[in-house]
Amino acid sequence: MRLAHGADLPLPQYQSAEAAGLDLLAAVPATAPVAIAPGGRAVIPTGVAIALPAGHEGQIRPRSGLAARHGVTVLNSPGTIDADYRGELQVILVNLSAESFSVQRGMRIAQLVIAPIERARLLESDGLDSTARASGGLGSTGFSSKSSGARD
Repeated sequence: MRLAHGADLPLPQYQSAEAAGLDLLAAVPATAPVAIAPGGRAVIPTGVAIALPAGHEGQIRPRSGLAARHGVTVLNSPGTIDADYRGELQVILVNLSAESFSVQRGMRIAQLVIAPIERARLLESDGLDSTARASGGLGSTGFSSKSSGARD
């Protein structure tokens, strides 16, 4: 559904035949672009609301061009849109660069990927099966502090 402040903007669309994500556009006022200071963040409206089918989620993901060229990315990436949410899609952008960034009306700011989800049923247990990794946590399968950059 297009909201009033996004009425003149195109609906989200795929930019190529094999694109995984629909591009989301900034529905900020044309006369009032949003400036994001270095290290700052802003919630940017898209002017659209969606109804996802049950068993699916929307994932808000960064656009690689904004990240590579401007250091601007989606802060809570990926952001999750639940199937029962009916409000406006909004994108939390963060500016990781050393320069201010201006979000203009109609700018492509993020991607929306629609994906199926599985719902888990948690069962309490007194123990877990063993694996080679066991309880090795953060970084346990990556670089070793003893190595010189080679993977373990």
